Amino acid sequence: METLANLESFVRSAESGSFSAAARRLALTPAAVSRNVAMLERNLGVRLFHRSTRKLTLTEAGEAFLNAIGDNLEALQTAIAAVSTDDGQPAGVLKVSLAPSFADYLLPLLPEFLQRYPRVRPEWHFENRAVDLIAEGYDAAIGGGFELAPGVVARTLTPLHIIAFASPGYLARHTLPTDPSGLIELDGIAMRSLSSGRIRTWNMRNAQGDEMAAAMRETIVVNDPIAVREAARLGLGVAMLAVPDVLPWLESGELVRVLPDWWADAGALSLYYPSRKLMPGKTRSFIDFVVEAFEREGYARRFAGGWG
Repeated sequence: METLANLESFVRSAESGSFSAAARRLALTPAAVSRNVAMLERNLGVRLFHRSTRKLTLTEAGEAFLNAIGDNLEALQTAIAAVSTDDGQPAGVLKVSLAPSFADYLLPLLPEFLQRYPRVRPEWHFENRAVDLIAEGYDAAIGGGFELAPGVVARTLTPLHIIAFASPGYLARHTLPTDPSGLIELDGIAMRSLSSGRIRTWNMRNAQGDEMAAAMRETIVVNDPIAVREAARLGLGVAMLAVPDVLPWLESGELVRVLPDWWADAGALSLYYPSRKLMPGKTRSFIDFVVEAFEREGYARRFAGGWG
């Protein structure tokens, strides 16, 4: 009978395409994962992977064995997790990736979450990147623009809208534009993408369906949303970010929308998680909690670009 460790090492290595990525997910060393897989191959009497210096690929026998395992490994893991607690409550480390701006929304909810699920230990990573959930061992992620790798699903929380904004002091010194083409007359705080190295431009629209390019003068260029927001708060110009990045400052009056009837579509803000028939209780509890919080706090309405 094969050990669960050998089977886990095989399945995670097959999902991620490397022993190193599987090791990060399993909290083992790459050598230990490789050793577990080698032991499984020896016990089965077949080679499961073609190995190269860059990537692992399944052999025909490996493909057949992975398909034969199916959801049985997840069922075993869930069964073990269920009996490892006294009353079947969700338990374990909950590794989640979130954009830094969501600290303002989710961290205040953490005491309530921990009160409901005291055996869950949050490990929340606030980072401006689209993580590889399976290869990096994340239970869930909240963000936008993730590639849906095999085995990952996206649950839309709200549309993601980009708006223009500035400080009241800056706007008091300048003539306000009447449409997006007028932004070129103002100082622009632009953001360079960390992934592509390009400065993102947007086409804005209004409730009547009119569309127009937002042509901004690149007076200041930074590469982080927080820096964009802070530069605007300092009165250095007009900037464009997603509503969640600036909502608390808009609601407090520290920042003001420019062209309040116009916004740009940037896809959706989604909750991402690995698709499993038998999802761990810690992951299911987090998904349900986030969906409930979005409804209770009215985030879908507050994050909308058309509220003016």
